[in-house]
Amino acid sequence: MEAFYEFEKPIVLLEKKLADLRTLAREEGMDFKNEIHSLEKKVAKLIDDTYGSLTPWQLVQVSRHPNRPYTRDFVDALFTDFMELSGDRTYADDQAILGGTAMWDMGGSQGKVPVMILGHQKGRSTKQKMERNFGMAKPEGYRKAMRLMELASRTQMPIITFIDTPGAYPGLDAEERGQSQAIAESIRMMFGLKVPVMALVIGEGGSGGALAIGVADRVIMMEYSTYSVISPESCASILWNDSSLAEKAAEKLKMNPKDLLEMGVVDGIIAEPPGGAQRNWEETFESVRKGIVKHFNPLIKAQSKATNTKKLIEARSAKFRDMGDHAIARIKERSEERTQ
Repeated sequence: MEAFYEFEKPIVLLEKKLADLRTLAREEGMDFKNEIHSLEKKVAKLIDDTYGSLTPWQLVQVSRHPNRPYTRDFVDALFTDFMELSGDRTYADDQAILGGTAMWDMGGSQGKVPVMILGHQKGRSTKQKMERNFGMAKPEGYRKAMRLMELASRTQMPIITFIDTPGAYPGLDAEERGQSQAIAESIRMMFGLKVPVMALVIGEGGSGGALAIGVADRVIMMEYSTYSVISPESCASILWNDSSLAEKAAEKLKMNPKDLLEMGVVDGIIAEPPGGAQRNWEETFESVRKGIVKHFNPLIKAQSKATNTKKLIEARSAKFRDMGDHAIARIKERSEERTQ
Protein backbone atom coordinates (compact mmCIF):
# COMPACT_ATOMS: atom_id res chain seq x y z
CA MET A 1 0.00 0.00 0.00
CA GLU A 2 1.28 3.45 -0.88
CA ALA A 3 2.16 5.88 1.89
CA PHE A 4 -0.53 8.26 3.10
CA TYR A 5 -1.15 10.66 5.96
CA GLU A 6 -3.88 10.37 8.57
CA PHE A 7 -6.04 13.08 6.99
CA GLU A 8 -5.92 11.13 3.70
CA LYS A 9 -7.24 7.93 5.29
CA PRO A 10 -10.94 8.42 4.31
CA ILE A 11 -9.86 8.93 0.69
CA VAL A 12 -7.66 5.82 0.74
CA LEU A 13 -10.43 3.67 2.22
CA LEU A 14 -12.96 4.86 -0.36
CA GLU A 15 -10.47 4.28 -3.18
CA LYS A 16 -9.90 0.74 -1.89
CA LYS A 17 -13.63 0.07 -2.05
CA LEU A 18 -13.66 1.40 -5.60
CA ALA A 19 -10.71 -0.79 -6.59
CA ASP A 20 -12.36 -3.87 -5.02
CA LEU A 21 -15.59 -3.18 -6.89
CA ARG A 22 -13.74 -2.85 -10.19
CA THR A 23 -11.88 -6.09 -9.54
CA LEU A 24 -15.14 -7.90 -8.71
CA ALA A 25 -16.80 -6.59 -11.87
CA ARG A 26 -13.85 -7.68 -14.00
CA GLU A 27 -13.40 -11.14 -12.46
CA GLU A 28 -17.07 -12.06 -12.10
CA GLY A 29 -18.24 -10.34 -15.28
CA MET A 30 -20.93 -8.45 -13.37
CA ASP A 31 -22.32 -5.05 -14.31
CA PHE A 32 -21.45 -2.51 -11.62
CA LYS A 33 -21.18 0.53 -13.89
CA ASN A 34 -23.64 2.63 -11.90
CA GLU A 35 -22.08 1.73 -8.56
CA ILE A 36 -18.56 2.37 -9.88
CA HIS A 37 -19.59 5.71 -11.36
CA SER A 38 -21.21 6.73 -8.07
CA LEU A 39 -18.09 5.80 -6.08
CA GLU A 40 -15.85 7.65 -8.53
CA LYS A 41 -17.87 10.82 -7.98
CA LYS A 42 -17.66 10.37 -4.21
CA VAL A 43 -13.88 9.89 -4.36
CA ALA A 44 -13.43 12.98 -6.56
CA LYS A 45 -15.60 15.10 -4.25
CA LEU A 46 -13.81 13.86 -1.14
CA ILE A 47 -10.43 14.69 -2.69
CA ASP A 48 -11.61 18.18 -3.66
CA ASP A 49 -13.10 18.80 -0.22
CA THR A 50 -10.04 17.49 1.63
CA TYR A 51 -7.39 19.30 -0.39
CA GLY A 52 -9.48 22.42 -0.72
CA SER A 53 -9.37 22.97 3.05
CA LEU A 54 -5.92 21.80 4.13
CA THR A 55 -4.61 23.16 7.41
CA PRO A 56 -1.10 24.70 7.34
CA TRP A 57 0.33 21.55 8.91
CA GLN A 58 -1.43 19.28 6.45
CA LEU A 59 0.05 21.36 3.62
CA VAL A 60 3.50 20.80 5.12
CA GLN A 61 2.82 17.07 5.13
CA VAL A 62 1.72 17.07 1.49
CA SER A 63 4.83 19.04 0.48
CA ARG A 64 6.88 16.23 2.05
CA HIS A 65 4.86 13.38 0.56
CA PRO A 66 7.27 10.55 -0.34
CA ASN A 67 5.44 9.90 -3.61
CA ARG A 68 5.83 13.44 -5.00
CA PRO A 69 8.11 13.69 -8.06
CA TYR A 70 11.64 14.81 -7.25
CA THR A 71 14.09 16.91 -9.26
CA ARG A 72 15.39 14.02 -11.39
CA ASP A 73 11.83 13.03 -12.26
CA PHE A 74 11.13 16.53 -13.61
CA VAL A 75 14.44 16.58 -15.48
CA ASP A 76 13.73 13.27 -17.22
CA ALA A 77 10.17 14.30 -18.10
CA LEU A 78 10.71 17.89 -19.27
CA PHE A 79 14.25 18.11 -20.66
CA THR A 80 16.41 16.17 -23.09
CA ASP A 81 20.09 15.30 -23.27
CA PHE A 82 20.68 15.78 -19.57
CA MET A 83 24.36 15.40 -18.67
CA GLU A 84 25.08 15.32 -14.96
CA LEU A 85 28.12 17.23 -13.69
CA SER A 86 29.60 16.15 -10.38
CA GLY A 87 31.87 17.36 -7.61
CA ASP A 88 32.97 20.66 -6.11
CA ARG A 89 36.64 20.20 -7.14
CA THR A 90 37.60 20.68 -3.51
CA TYR A 91 36.24 17.93 -1.30
CA ALA A 92 33.58 15.58 -2.71
CA ASP A 93 30.44 15.13 -4.76
CA ASP A 94 27.32 15.83 -2.69
CA GLN A 95 24.47 13.78 -4.14
CA ALA A 96 21.89 15.90 -2.30
CA ILE A 97 22.44 18.44 -5.08
CA LEU A 98 21.79 17.31 -8.65
CA GLY A 99 23.29 19.44 -11.40
CA GLY A 100 24.02 19.33 -15.08
CA THR A 101 23.31 20.62 -18.56
CA ALA A 102 20.23 19.79 -20.61
CA MET A 103 18.21 20.98 -23.58
CA TRP A 104 14.94 22.86 -23.11
CA ASP A 105 12.46 22.99 -25.98
CA MET A 106 11.27 26.59 -26.31
CA GLY A 107 8.73 25.60 -28.93
CA GLY A 108 8.05 27.16 -32.29
CA SER A 109 10.94 28.68 -34.22
CA GLN A 110 13.02 29.05 -31.07
CA GLY A 111 13.76 25.33 -30.94
CA LYS A 112 15.90 23.84 -28.20
CA VAL A 113 18.30 25.84 -26.04
CA PRO A 114 20.93 24.60 -23.58
CA VAL A 115 20.18 25.25 -19.90
CA MET A 116 21.86 24.53 -16.60
CA ILE A 117 19.76 22.57 -14.12
CA LEU A 118 20.32 22.47 -10.35
CA GLY A 119 18.12 20.94 -7.70
CA HIS A 120 17.87 19.18 -4.38
CA GLN A 121 17.49 15.45 -4.84
CA LYS A 122 15.92 13.18 -2.24
CA GLY A 123 15.98 9.40 -2.36
CA ARG A 124 13.13 6.89 -2.40
CA SER A 125 14.65 3.70 -1.04
CA THR A 126 16.45 3.63 2.30
CA LYS A 127 19.78 3.34 0.52
CA GLN A 128 19.03 6.30 -1.76
CA LYS A 129 17.85 8.43 1.14
CA MET A 130 21.16 7.84 2.91
CA GLU A 131 23.18 8.54 -0.24
CA ARG A 132 21.21 11.73 -0.92
CA ASN A 133 21.18 12.66 2.79
CA PHE A 134 17.40 13.22 2.60
CA GLY A 135 17.95 16.19 0.28
CA MET A 136 19.99 18.10 2.88
CA ALA A 137 23.08 19.44 1.14
CA LYS A 138 26.49 19.89 2.74
CA PRO A 139 29.00 22.64 1.83
CA GLU A 140 30.37 20.61 -1.07
CA GLY A 141 26.85 20.49 -2.52
CA TYR A 142 26.52 24.26 -2.58
CA ARG A 143 30.08 24.64 -3.87
CA LYS A 144 29.19 22.27 -6.70
CA ALA A 145 26.13 24.41 -7.39
CA MET A 146 28.31 27.54 -7.49
CA ARG A 147 30.75 25.88 -9.85
CA LEU A 148 27.95 25.01 -12.25
CA MET A 149 26.29 28.43 -11.95
CA GLU A 150 29.59 30.13 -12.76
CA LEU A 151 29.94 27.85 -15.81
CA ALA A 152 26.40 28.72 -16.91
CA SER A 153 26.97 32.45 -16.47
CA ARG A 154 30.23 32.30 -18.42
CA THR A 155 28.69 30.33 -21.30
CA GLN A 156 25.38 32.20 -21.34
CA MET A 157 23.22 29.25 -20.31
CA PRO A 158 19.97 30.13 -18.51
CA ILE A 159 19.58 28.42 -15.14
CA ILE A 160 16.59 26.66 -13.62
CA THR A 161 16.66 25.35 -10.06
CA PHE A 162 14.35 22.87 -8.32
CA ILE A 163 13.97 23.45 -4.58
CA ASP A 164 12.99 20.56 -2.33
CA THR A 165 14.82 20.37 1.00
CA PRO A 166 14.04 20.57 4.72
CA GLY A 167 17.19 22.70 4.97
CA ALA A 168 20.94 22.49 4.67
CA TYR A 169 22.57 19.68 6.66
CA PRO A 170 23.30 20.97 10.20
CA GLY A 171 25.85 18.32 11.21
CA LEU A 172 29.22 19.02 12.80
CA ASP A 173 31.18 17.87 9.74
CA ALA A 174 29.23 20.29 7.54
CA GLU A 175 29.87 23.16 9.93
CA GLU A 176 33.57 22.31 10.04
CA ARG A 177 33.76 22.54 6.26
CA GLY A 178 32.05 25.95 6.15
CA GLN A 179 28.32 25.33 5.69
CA SER A 180 27.23 28.90 6.45
CA GLN A 181 29.94 30.38 4.25
CA ALA A 182 29.02 28.13 1.33
CA ILE A 183 25.35 29.17 1.56
CA ALA A 184 26.24 32.86 1.84
CA GLU A 185 28.61 32.69 -1.12
CA SER A 186 26.02 30.90 -3.23
CA ILE A 187 23.41 33.56 -2.46
CA ARG A 188 25.89 36.31 -3.30
CA MET A 189 26.86 34.65 -6.56
CA MET A 190 23.25 34.28 -7.67
CA PHE A 191 22.66 38.02 -7.36
CA GLY A 192 25.41 38.62 -9.92
CA LEU A 193 24.63 35.90 -12.46
CA LYS A 194 24.53 37.29 -16.00
CA VAL A 195 21.90 34.84 -17.22
CA PRO A 196 18.17 34.39 -16.48
CA VAL A 197 17.40 32.29 -13.42
CA MET A 198 14.14 30.62 -12.49
CA ALA A 199 13.61 28.80 -9.18
CA LEU A 200 10.78 26.32 -8.78
CA VAL A 201 9.74 25.07 -5.32
CA ILE A 202 8.51 21.52 -5.97
CA GLY A 203 8.18 20.29 -2.38
CA GLU A 204 9.45 21.78 0.83
CA GLY A 205 11.70 24.83 0.68
CA GLY A 206 13.38 25.14 4.03
CA SER A 207 15.69 27.84 5.36
CA GLY A 208 19.05 28.84 3.86
CA GLY A 209 19.35 25.41 2.32
CA ALA A 210 16.59 26.41 -0.09
CA LEU A 211 17.57 30.06 -0.54
CA ALA A 212 21.12 29.05 -1.52
CA ILE A 213 19.76 28.08 -4.95
CA GLY A 214 16.63 30.25 -4.76
CA VAL A 215 17.82 33.77 -5.67
CA ALA A 216 16.12 34.00 -9.05
CA ASP A 217 14.44 36.38 -11.46
CA ARG A 218 11.27 34.32 -11.09
CA VAL A 219 10.46 32.22 -8.01
CA ILE A 220 7.52 29.91 -8.62
CA MET A 221 5.83 27.49 -6.21
CA MET A 222 3.78 24.41 -6.85
CA GLU A 223 0.31 24.49 -5.34
CA TYR A 224 1.03 22.11 -2.46
CA SER A 225 4.61 23.16 -1.71
CA THR A 226 5.94 25.21 1.20
CA TYR A 227 8.67 27.85 1.45
CA SER A 228 9.91 29.22 4.74
CA VAL A 229 12.82 30.70 6.67
CA ILE A 230 12.74 27.66 8.96
CA SER A 231 11.00 24.31 9.28
CA PRO A 232 7.98 24.16 11.64
CA GLU A 233 9.77 21.67 13.90
CA SER A 234 12.85 23.86 14.28
CA CYS A 235 10.72 26.95 14.77
CA ALA A 236 8.76 25.25 17.56
CA SER A 237 11.99 24.10 19.21
CA ILE A 238 13.40 27.63 19.23
CA LEU A 239 10.25 29.52 20.22
CA TRP A 240 8.67 27.09 22.67
CA ASN A 241 11.43 24.55 23.32
CA ASP A 242 9.08 21.84 22.08
CA SER A 243 9.27 20.45 18.52
CA SER A 244 5.92 18.70 19.03
CA LEU A 245 4.30 22.13 18.58
CA ALA A 246 5.27 22.10 14.88
CA GLU A 247 1.61 22.28 13.86
CA LYS A 248 1.22 25.56 15.76
CA ALA A 249 4.42 26.89 14.21
CA ALA A 250 3.20 26.02 10.70
CA GLU A 251 0.18 28.27 11.24
CA LYS A 252 2.38 31.22 12.20
CA LEU A 253 5.01 30.89 9.48
CA LYS A 254 2.73 31.72 6.52
CA MET A 255 4.66 29.27 4.35
CA ASN A 256 1.90 28.48 1.85
CA PRO A 257 2.00 29.62 -1.80
CA LYS A 258 -1.03 31.94 -1.60
CA ASP A 259 0.29 33.98 1.34
CA LEU A 260 3.78 34.14 -0.17
CA LEU A 261 2.42 35.29 -3.53
CA GLU A 262 0.33 37.96 -1.80
CA MET A 263 3.39 39.21 0.11
CA GLY A 264 5.53 39.33 -3.03
CA VAL A 265 7.93 36.59 -1.93
CA VAL A 266 7.12 34.43 -4.97
CA ASP A 267 5.98 35.31 -8.48
CA GLY A 268 3.51 32.58 -9.35
CA ILE A 269 1.82 29.31 -8.43
CA ILE A 270 1.63 26.19 -10.58
CA ALA A 271 -1.58 24.21 -10.13
CA GLU A 272 -1.33 20.55 -9.16
CA PRO A 273 -3.71 17.68 -10.01
CA PRO A 274 -6.57 17.03 -7.56
CA GLY A 275 -5.03 15.50 -4.47
CA GLY A 276 -1.50 16.72 -5.19
CA ALA A 277 1.39 15.96 -7.52
CA GLN A 278 1.88 12.52 -6.00
CA ARG A 279 -1.44 11.35 -7.45
CA ASN A 280 -0.76 12.11 -11.10
CA TRP A 281 2.81 12.63 -12.24
CA GLU A 282 1.98 13.06 -15.93
CA GLU A 283 -0.51 15.86 -15.25
CA THR A 284 1.99 17.45 -12.88
CA PHE A 285 4.74 17.40 -15.50
CA GLU A 286 2.44 19.07 -18.01
CA SER A 287 1.48 21.80 -15.52
CA VAL A 288 5.13 22.46 -14.71
CA ARG A 289 6.04 22.52 -18.40
CA LYS A 290 3.41 25.21 -18.98
CA GLY A 291 4.70 27.11 -15.94
CA ILE A 292 8.25 27.10 -17.30
CA VAL A 293 7.00 28.28 -20.70
CA LYS A 294 5.06 31.12 -19.05
CA HIS A 295 7.70 32.35 -16.62
CA PHE A 296 11.08 31.21 -18.01
CA ASN A 297 10.75 31.50 -21.76
CA PRO A 298 10.27 35.31 -21.75
CA LEU A 299 13.46 35.68 -19.70
CA ILE A 300 15.40 33.55 -22.16
CA LYS A 301 14.09 35.53 -25.13
CA ALA A 302 15.17 38.80 -23.51
CA GLN A 303 18.70 37.54 -22.86
CA SER A 304 20.35 38.58 -26.13
CA LYS A 305 21.72 42.09 -25.46
CA ALA A 306 24.40 43.23 -23.00
CA THR A 307 22.15 46.07 -21.83
CA ASN A 308 19.52 43.48 -20.94
CA THR A 309 22.10 41.64 -18.83
CA LYS A 310 22.70 44.74 -16.73
CA LYS A 311 18.97 45.32 -16.35
CA LEU A 312 18.50 41.67 -15.43
CA ILE A 313 20.96 41.87 -12.54
CA GLU A 314 19.54 45.18 -11.34
CA ALA A 315 15.96 43.88 -11.45
CA ARG A 316 16.92 40.71 -9.55
CA SER A 317 18.55 42.76 -6.78
CA ALA A 318 15.61 45.17 -6.61
CA LYS A 319 13.16 42.26 -6.44
CA PHE A 320 14.71 40.89 -3.25
CA ARG A 321 15.50 44.32 -1.79
CA ASP A 322 11.86 45.36 -2.07
CA MET A 323 10.48 42.09 -0.75
CA GLY A 324 10.40 43.16 2.89
CA ASP A 325 8.66 46.45 2.09
CA HIS A 326 5.98 44.61 0.14
CA ALA A 327 5.36 42.15 2.97
CA ILE A 328 5.23 44.87 5.65
CA ALA A 329 2.76 46.89 3.59
CA ARG A 330 0.48 43.88 3.21
CA ILE A 331 0.66 43.07 6.93
CA LYS A 332 -0.37 46.66 7.72
CA GLU A 333 -3.29 46.39 5.30
CA ARG A 334 -4.47 43.20 6.98
CA SER A 335 -4.17 44.81 10.42
CA GLU A 336 -6.27 47.77 9.29
CA GLU A 337 -8.88 45.44 7.78
CA ARG A 338 -9.23 43.58 11.09
CA THR A 339 -9.69 46.79 13.08
CA GLN A 340 -12.42 48.17 10.80
